[in-house]
Amino acid sequence: MTEQQPLPVVVIGAGPAGLAAAAHLLERGLDPLVLEAGDAAGAAVRQWSHVRLFSPWGEVVDPAAEKLLAPTGWVKPDADTYPTGGDWAEQYLQPLADVLGDKVRFGTQVTGVSRSGRDRIVDANREAQPFVVHVSATDGGEERIFARSVIDASGTWTIPSPAGGSGLPALGEKAAADRITYRVPDLKDPAVRARYAGKRTAVIGSGASAFTALAYLSDLAKSDDGTGTHGVWILRRGLSGSTFGGGEADQLPARGALGLAAKAAVDGGYADAVTGFRTDAVERDSDGRLVLVGEDGRRLDPVDEVIVLTGFRPDLTFLDELRLGLDERLQAPVELAPLVDPNQHSCGTVYPHGVNELSHPEKDVYLVGMKSYGRAPTFLAMTGYEQVRSIAASLAGDQEAAERVELTLPETGVCGGAGLFDEPETAPSDGGGCCAVPATLQIGVGAPATSGGC
Repeated sequence: MTEQQPLPVVVIGAGPAGLAAAAHLLERGLDPLVLEAGDAAGAAVRQWSHVRLFSPWGEVVDPAAEKLLAPTGWVKPDADTYPTGGDWAEQYLQPLADVLGDKVRFGTQVTGVSRSGRDRIVDANREAQPFVVHVSATDGGEERIFARSVIDASGTWTIPSPAGGSGLPALGEKAAADRITYRVPDLKDPAVRARYAGKRTAVIGSGASAFTALAYLSDLAKSDDGTGTHGVWILRRGLSGSTFGGGEADQLPARGALGLAAKAAVDGGYADAVTGFRTDAVERDSDGRLVLVGEDGRRLDPVDEVIVLTGFRPDLTFLDELRLGLDERLQAPVELAPLVDPNQHSCGTVYPHGVNELSHPEKDVYLVGMKSYGRAPTFLAMTGYEQVRSIAASLAGDQEAAERVELTLPETGVCGGAGLFDEPETAPSDGGGCCAVPATLQIGVGAPATSGGC
């Protein structure tokens, strides 16, 4: 590190938001350095490569990234088609990382971030110190990297939430790990398919991932090799008008279709819905099958497998020496948290936001992408792209552009109040219920016609 060498902006994670951040930083004349723990771009995305996104290609490619790719001869896939996670990684994220070249380092795990020579206690001359990022390589080697700013786009994929209704693992949950998964299974994989075919499987969760799992199990039950397959859908709340998402009212049709597919699985008898059930314990019967026990004492009939899809949590351990301003419930930035708080609403749409909502007491450190939402669900890819566009503008000194919103978000059709417990829903208003916003969400100039997500 010397005064003659400008320090890079370190970006943690080579996923959609992280690589988009690098593209926007380059566009602004700044030097990014993307650190990725995996061995390829979109390492987390590749782990759900079999799942199809609910937004089309036209809504999951960042504009600055597309500009970088265009001179290479890269051809954007049909804007109206829907990629799988694998498609997204191979046809967009990896080519983007390749264009960025040595500005992306794979096999590099960030283990800590601080101010050089300052732990989180010290005030003196703090903001004048560069950030110091400790990393470890796959060969065990350690390194210290200095940075002018840190953008954490590492996501939440590595920490799935447990089945336990209290936020802690249910009693016996860890011991039953051989029959529990925390990801949507790939039922096209013969070995995975055999695990669930003809079996009784509990699906715990109420979001898009749970909808997908139920639809997959329903399809398996209808197939020749899946006779006897049955799902048991475990909901912590009751069934209501918004349980199955926005349906035909969702401006992201594929997202609405997920909820309709889950409803069809229940209506068609391929899954039963158990409502108001908060898992307290997981026990085994004499045959080794799992019995879910609720906080209210209810004991469900035994199941062969359990798919837990109750959300994800941010890993904040390596940021412990930084002064972050996080909401005490969601672990999201305090200014962003009210916009995404599921205690207040069930909307997948959030006001477009940028550097102001994402700033922390520690200047020039940002959590972006899915990680910015903390424990809140339903993140849209284009929301992340707008976040990093705004941050890059701010770091480049263009505050006017940083505060100008350049994004239009779709209506979800799920906007009537929610709460995390089984409470009466608030009737939506003409303005859209909890997420009522001005009729036109397109603010500023250059806003794209549509938004997207995954």
